[in-house]
Amino acid sequence: MEIRHLVTFQAILETGSYTGAAVNLGYTQSTLTAHIQALESEIGGPLFTYVERKLQLTPLGRELIPLAEDLLSTRDQIRNMKHSKKMSGTLTIAAPESLTISMLGPILQDYSLQYPEVNLVVTNGTCGENQSDVLSGRVDVAFMIYPDFQQEKCLHYSLGLEDIVLVTHPDGPDQFGEIKQRKPVYLTNEKGCSYRMIFEKHLMKQDLEFPTMELWSIEAIKQMVMSGLGFAALPRRTVQQEIETGRLKKVAHEESFSPLYSHMLIRNKKWLSPVVEAFLNTVQSKVPEIEEM
Repeated sequence: MEIRHLVTFQAILETGSYTGAAVNLGYTQSTLTAHIQALESEIGGPLFTYVERKLQLTPLGRELIPLAEDLLSTRDQIRNMKHSKKMSGTLTIAAPESLTISMLGPILQDYSLQYPEVNLVVTNGTCGENQSDVLSGRVDVAFMIYPDFQQEKCLHYSLGLEDIVLVTHPDGPDQFGEIKQRKPVYLTNEKGCSYRMIFEKHLMKQDLEFPTMELWSIEAIKQMVMSGLGFAALPRRTVQQEIETGRLKKVAHEESFSPLYSHMLIRNKKWLSPVVEAFLNTVQSKVPEIEEM
């Protein structure tokens, strides 16, 4: 049995297809097929089957998952033994814009001061994209704002409740009831954003529609709201400063939005590299609400 065969097996699990695994690993599909066939010959049975043209694990494949994870985790530990005392390398982080601008700043600043030889790479994407990136191994850590959920393939931490607040121009309506009557422009960001989906699902239940304008960033949304163009529904932490300084007005309402939480996912459950472990310690020191799920 070769380790690379287990790497191929795990890549197929993460991507859900031979094609996706081939792209991630840089192999041809024939090479992947040969790896899996060799593994199946060694184990004594098929690992995958197709049900209605969809790739599915066999019972033998499911049995192999924790054993493969243990072996690959041990391999990673051996590879990193020489670096165990040295804090250098690259830490890749995926986060939505909302948490990047409102939570990650102090965390990254503290981390970079403590470990200046670690290169930090932060990417912004929707919460679904960030989760996919950490599961596929493209990033080490992912942050999300999402309803409560369980993720067994990663280390999963809840970072606390995220309130959605409605904001408008300082001279705008005081109550959401007025907004319902006036029907101003609803300013929001890209589709797939969790708090946009929560708010729009709430509107659909009430059969409410507003003229909608999509913008490329939270900062652009806030600027447009401050100019008097319309209103927005955003996580409280992203607009708290503007509300406190009077540049935005928080709109009173009696609506009941589904709860959202901020989450942190770390790819490897079995073993953390020193760089990732140090980042986890930094987050734990900066976010008192953190709780392992």
